Amino acid sequence: MNEIELISRLKSGDAIAFRELVETRQSLVFNTVIGFLQNTEDAEDVTQDVFVKIFESITQFKGESALSTWVYRVAVTTALEFLRRKKRKKRFGFLSPILGENNELTLELPDFHHPGVTLDNREKSAILFKAIRQLPENQQTAFVLNKVEGLSYQEVAEVMKTSLSAVESLLHRAKTNLKDLLKNFYNLE
Repeated sequence: MNEIELISRLKSGDAIAFRELVETRQSLVFNTVIGFLQNTEDAEDVTQDVFVKIFESITQFKGESALSTWVYRVAVTTALEFLRRKKRKKRFGFLSPILGENNELTLELPDFHHPGVTLDNREKSAILFKAIRQLPENQQTAFVLNKVEGLSYQEVAEVMKTSLSAVESLLHRAKTNLKDLLKNFYNLE
C-alpha cells in the first residue's frame, strides 16, 4: 500500500496498516533510538513506546512532511524524553560520573551494543557515544541523525523543524565540541 493509503488507514485505526508500519519502520526507529541510548534493552523499550505514541497520535499527523520524517521526529523526541527521565533518576542514585577529576572521559565502559559496531571497535565507539551524550541536546540530535543514521542535512532540518543553515551550524559545533571532549583520549592537539 502507498504512503497516502497507509496514513489514511492508520488514522482510521486499521490494525493491519499499523502492523505494516511497524514492520517497515521498526529498524529505522530502533537504529535511531539506539544512537541516542546505546543500550539494547532500553532501545527496545523506547522503540515500543515510539510505536505506541505513533498509534495514539497518528490523527495529529498533518502530512506536511513525509511519514518517515514524522516517525523520526517521534523517535528522537521519545529517546530524548527517556534520557531526561533517566538523568533525573540518576540525580538521586549512586552512579559513577562520566567525567573524571580533570574533565577527562573515564574509561569505565557501559554495556554497549550498537548494531553497526564491530566487536573490535566497541571500546572506541563506547567512548565516542559517551562524548556524544555530553553534547547539548540539539547538537546531539543533529549529529546522531546525520552521522549515525545517515540522513542528509535537509532531512535532519525537516526532522528537527529547523533551517538548513541551523543544521550546518549545529553539526559544526558538535564536531568542535566532540574534538574538545575526545582530545585527551586520542591525544589531539
